[in-house]
Amino acid sequence: LLFRILMLFLGHRPKPHDLLTGNLALVHILMLLTMLFFSPGPFESLRFQNDVKCKALFYLSRVMRGLSICTTCLLSMLQAVTISPSSSWLGRFKQKSRRYVIHFLLFLWILNLSFSSNLLFFTVAASNVTRPQVLSFGKYCSISSPRYLRWILLFMMIQVRDVCFVGGMLLSSVYMVTLLFRHQRRSQHLHNMSLSPSISPEKRATQIILLLVSFFVVMYWVDLVISFCTIVLLAYGPVMLGVQTLVVNA
Repeated sequence: LLFRILMLFLGHRPKPHDLLTGNLALVHILMLLTMLFFSPGPFESLRFQNDVKCKALFYLSRVMRGLSICTTCLLSMLQAVTISPSSSWLGRFKQKSRRYVIHFLLFLWILNLSFSSNLLFFTVAASNVTRPQVLSFGKYCSISSPRYLRWILLFMMIQVRDVCFVGGMLLSSVYMVTLLFRHQRRSQHLHNMSLSPSISPEKRATQIILLLVSFFVVMYWVDLVISFCTIVLLAYGPVMLGVQTLVVNA
């Protein structure tokens, strides 16, 4: 993030990829900070009301999680557009994508901030719950019973959003792998003539894409399974919360 900011102050015009990777860096720094503040020590040292702490941190953690998925999808789609041939259908969007990437980023921020805004009303501090709490998040946050059905509806809507963006990332990754495979077949005779026994650049890029996308999708599904289990079991235990935090940050 500091590297991207320095480039901006030194007068270098940021490329679309720079904006997206800088945004991802900022998002993940905020995710790590929320993970830090969910630990008991910093909570005790803060001097504002428990409800405010609970609402702000839980809201921020969910917004950053959504932005991480959405921005990664946008970065993957931008990469697919960048490497696509100029004669292809996606090739026509190369110049437009560079011009409108900042608009897409603003749209993603507004989408996630508004999408998770209901959490500010659903979540309360566990110490302030007078009715039997239905769903608790660690030691500090909980959702009371009248709001539980709305929370399930919000959970389903969030999953639909996430599945759409993860699906877009998968489609763009499959498209990139297909392009690289076609390019490798066309230039196969050049690789055969080469004396270097090293793996071809196309195959190396394909392996990296498949590795990163597979890791991202596996982490997403583990997070989804944990979230679904906690909805059914009606509790976020300390171990479950710690595992999910590790998975989301990974």
